[in-house]
Amino acid sequence: MITDHIRSATFMISDGITPSNAERGYVLRRLIRRAARHGRRLGIKDAFLADLSRTVIETSKEGYPELEEKETFIHEVLAREEATFGRTIDQGLSILAGLENEMKESGASVLAGDKAFELYDTYGFPMDLTKDILEEKGYGIDEEAFAKCMQEQKERARAARKTQNYMGAAATVYDEIDNAVTSVFTGYDHLEDDGKILVLTTKVDEENYGEIVDALAEGDEGTVITDVTPFYATMGGQVGDKGMIFSGDNAFEVRETIQLRGGRVGHVGIVTNGVIRTGETAHLAVGQRRNDTAKNHSATHLLQKALKIVLGDHVEQKGSYVDPERLRFDFVHFKPMSAEEIAEVEKIVNDEIHAALAVKTDIMGIEEARKTGAMALFGEKYGDEVRVVSMGDFSIELCGGTHVKNTADIGMFKIVSESGIAAGVRRIEALSGRGVLDYYAGVEKNLNEVAAVLKTNPAECADRAAHLLAEIRSLHSEIESLKTKMAQNSLGSAGDSAREINGVKVLCTALEGADMNGLRTLSDELRAKLGESLIVLASSAEGKVNLVAAATDGAVKKGAHAGNLIKAIAQIVGGGGGGRPNMAQAGGKDASKIGEAIAKANEIAEKMLG
Repeated sequence: MITDHIRSATFMISDGITPSNAERGYVLRRLIRRAARHGRRLGIKDAFLADLSRTVIETSKEGYPELEEKETFIHEVLAREEATFGRTIDQGLSILAGLENEMKESGASVLAGDKAFELYDTYGFPMDLTKDILEEKGYGIDEEAFAKCMQEQKERARAARKTQNYMGAAATVYDEIDNAVTSVFTGYDHLEDDGKILVLTTKVDEENYGEIVDALAEGDEGTVITDVTPFYATMGGQVGDKGMIFSGDNAFEVRETIQLRGGRVGHVGIVTNGVIRTGETAHLAVGQRRNDTAKNHSATHLLQKALKIVLGDHVEQKGSYVDPERLRFDFVHFKPMSAEEIAEVEKIVNDEIHAALAVKTDIMGIEEARKTGAMALFGEKYGDEVRVVSMGDFSIELCGGTHVKNTADIGMFKIVSESGIAAGVRRIEALSGRGVLDYYAGVEKNLNEVAAVLKTNPAECADRAAHLLAEIRSLHSEIESLKTKMAQNSLGSAGDSAREINGVKVLCTALEGADMNGLRTLSDELRAKLGESLIVLASSAEGKVNLVAAATDGAVKKGAHAGNLIKAIAQIVGGGGGGRPNMAQAGGKDASKIGEAIAKANEIAEKMLG
């Protein structure tokens, strides 16, 4: 069973599937977890699936070379999933063992459905695993009751949502529009076009169901649907267009473009002049922001290919978002990118921009598109015909979005952040075109402000900052030295007044103005001076109380415990802390109680050593 499961899991990961709680990812997760579970039954305590996959790759790589190409990625996925499951199974097994004992004591042979559901819903312990484990020991599960609990949970979730339409969104007047109404998108080739106004609706949002009307007057918010439109509706990670719709002297400002049921495009906005009526011919003009969006979208295609080159073929798109300001790209990768990797990806993208590659679009059958090697989103549903966007020979992808005509139109590309957003998924945010110029203008402005503060010019900021930091470190060291001397002077001959308890010198005293570092230094010096000793020092500095307790090994053997002592007296000054038997520290807020804390320290020291 393990052999069969690890072979399936290895091939699935190679195909771009990653463990998740839905669809293919859930099948993969069950295969991995079941194999890990049976490994435990065989007595394998450590992680082993990643190592076992090496055998699968070695014996199959001749017929499936992609296995060897993605070997590192396959191992990372298996190792992470097995480690995660290890934590889940340990917690679940402990709870399940308790349930087994309850059944044994009561003489029951079937686990209650609500108990099994709690294991699944609260602790993430898979139902199939619970069933497997119990069957091995002769127990069953009330699966009917489990299913009832699951159904009740779904009904609660459903009741908590508003009435929804076919897409899962709140039902609106859009769902009442005649199915014969459709919109033809002409925006791939035109930023302006003429179309007939087919439908008008009033404002639609979470609070407004909306209604179909014959006209919208100045100041009215609503939606315009035309038979032809150059406006791109939000889809595939690309934000919808903004712009204007004119009908004679009447004007409608498009603030958002949305995709509606049946291939209809909704232009959402407000009438800014006159009255817009159904049946009228309108002139639709997309705003210039579209060009910036197209630059970011095309840059995303170049970015994906560059990531595959730098990080490996395991990189798969997990989501994207492009608007006029920036682009965002989520992808499969199991560790943060290094500064060198980010720089290399940036260089590759900018090289392809400067290479001025022609951007070509072809409509073809899905099988023909696959033969071209076009990248597609794994698990995405495509029609019989698809749109293939090629950027020279560098990038070929299936895509329905809008793009530049030549990569040179992008101008330039800059990654501004790289971060993790989920297990095995990283996110890059980047800029292109004017966005990069604005970014560097901001950097330059900040650099000039820093230079002014440092009283130097931008070119010498680094040297000036390094010089000031060195000076600060030197001054800080000098200050610490002076604080220590002040604390020593404050201590005076207090060390000579230490009393002896059971062969251990005990000194509990308060100082003025010493910080925590100074107290620790003094405690070390006093232990060296007094020999076997227990030291407690207290001081108030900058409105805070600092407490340090220190004990020699000999004092610890005779019962002293610095951690317990400091914990007790810290409460008196309104603070907390603790530590080891030989060294502990704490902070507090009430300096007026330092005397009381020192008295308590003497009392505790006598009990510890007496």
